[in-house]
Parts: sequence; structure tokens; C-alpha cells
Amino acid sequence: MTLDDVRNLAAAIRAEVAKAIVGQDETVDHLLVALFAKGHVLLEGPPGTAKTFLAQSFAAALGLDFGRIQFTPDLLPGDILGSNLFNFQTSQFTLTRGPIFCELLLADEVNRTPPKTQAALLEAMQERRVTLDGESHSLSEQFLVVATQNPIENQGVYPLPEAQLDRFLFKLLVSYPSEAEEAEIVTRYGDRQGPRSAAALGVTAVTDGAMLNAASAAVGAVTMAREVTDYVVRLVRATRDNPDLSIGASPRAAVVLANAARARAALEGRDYTIPDDVKALSTAVLRHRLTLSPAAEIEGRDMEALVAELIEATEAPR
Repeated sequence: MTLDDVRNLAAAIRAEVAKAIVGQDETVDHLLVALFAKGHVLLEGPPGTAKTFLAQSFAAALGLDFGRIQFTPDLLPGDILGSNLFNFQTSQFTLTRGPIFCELLLADEVNRTPPKTQAALLEAMQERRVTLDGESHSLSEQFLVVATQNPIENQGVYPLPEAQLDRFLFKLLVSYPSEAEEAEIVTRYGDRQGPRSAAALGVTAVTDGAMLNAASAAVGAVTMAREVTDYVVRLVRATRDNPDLSIGASPRAAVVLANAARARAALEGRDYTIPDDVKALSTAVLRHRLTLSPAAEIEGRDMEALVAELIEATEAPR
């Protein structure tokens, strides 16, 4: 697959998602970068901003096997992974697979379940496999988690463990639509009776697993000059030296930021990365991997502003 093919495929996916979703162009672009970079995405925003519907529409446009888990306080790890049940007819244990055995998993309101259950996703997100009773089971090559959560300051939610947050490529903030977009939403759906679905709105699959693998291979062939690689490393290491941060970004952050930059370059038709690719994605890659120091919290420092300052202060190659 050529880079032109990758761009055309991305355009086709955007067009299908737009049949159901009004606006959110930047979020969709980040979802496409994550798709081709094989990274997971966390969507955060207030209720009613179409986070779940966006994930459903994205899955429908991709034609992938879709699974959904509604996270609740009483959810158990076995409800996600499945379990081995004893079959009295055969006198053997049989694997009953949980909803995680799919290609695109919607982890809906992931922060409404305790950390013990959230941790059930760790191995799957990092290694695309799960272990049940000491036996490993592989997941699909296309396995992708799109998780949603309400802002952490809302009642009835749990903070995600740092180890799990680090496994998300992006944390995307979904905000309220503009006035014009909201008017379009009301026009489209204000008189609609019953539940909405992407299929009912005409969203159809424009790709499959083989095409997505080919697109990811094309993205992997995008070159990154040593100067850009060094820029990624300097930016990530700067988060560890900042006195306003008690926890900086991990080496994993540098790796996934480089992969995402390659995907963004491919979506723009380039077979090489530039510093602007790194800058454009750095906030989404870093915002959930950093922890403010106690002094910075007392001073009321804003994480978004702090990340912007780090990006501005890190010298980029010309």
C-alpha cells in the first residue's frame, strides 16, 4: 500500500464517520493516527458529548469486530477476560471468552470501576494477549481499545492507575460543540425517535483487517531523521527535569510519540517526519502521563498550560 492509498483510506473513514458525528474533526484525526500507529485512545469529556457514539461510528467505518464493556463499580476482571468453566458432559474445562476478545473494544466509562478491575486490561493493551489460569490467549492484530471517561472531578469515579494510563497512546479531551455544530446536531437528531445506531445512519465499512495491516506497514516505513528522534527524546526527558512535575513521561512515551509522528506524516502524504508532527501530537501523548508536584498543585498549575510550556521551551530542529 502506498502513502496515497493510506491518505485515501483515511479520507474514506472520515467521510463515513461524518455521516453520524457532527464536528470533532481533530478527535477523528487523532483516532486515525492511533489506528495506523496501533495505539489505544482515552476519550475524556462531560456526558452527552457523543464519546460513545463516536467510538461506535469509528468501529462501523472500519468493519472490525466490535465489543463493548460498560464499566460499573461491581464489574469483575472475569467479566472482561472470561473464565474457564467445567463442562460436566465432557469432564473438561472450557474457555468462555469475555468481551475483550474482539478487534475494537469500547471500554465505556472506564473510570467507574475500581483499579483492580481496570488492571485486567493491562496485558491486553500492551501485549495483545490475555492470560487465564496460566494459559495465554492471543488477541487480534487489530486489537484497539477506545476508552471513555467523565472528568475525574465528577462524583462516582476512580482515577485510572498510572500503569494503565501509560498504555494509552492518546488522551483526547472531547469538549462541547460550537453553536453551529450544536444546531446541526439538533437538526439531525432532534426529531429522531428511539436509539441511534451508526448502521441506521448509513455508516458502512470501507476497510478490513488486511487493509489496515497494509496501512500500518506503510506507516512503519516512514523515515524519521536522527534530528527528529533526538527532538522526541529531549521533549520527553524535559518532563522528568521539570520541578513542577513529580512524575515525568516514560521511555514508552518517547516510543509511541515517534510512532504517532510517523502516522501523522503518512496521513499528510509524506514519507518522512518533521518536528511539526511531534509538536502536533505531544500534548495528547503527554497530558495523561505526567503528575503535578504537590507545590504545583497548591499553586493551581494547569497541566495543559504546563505541557504547552514544555513544548515551547524544547528546541526543535530546523
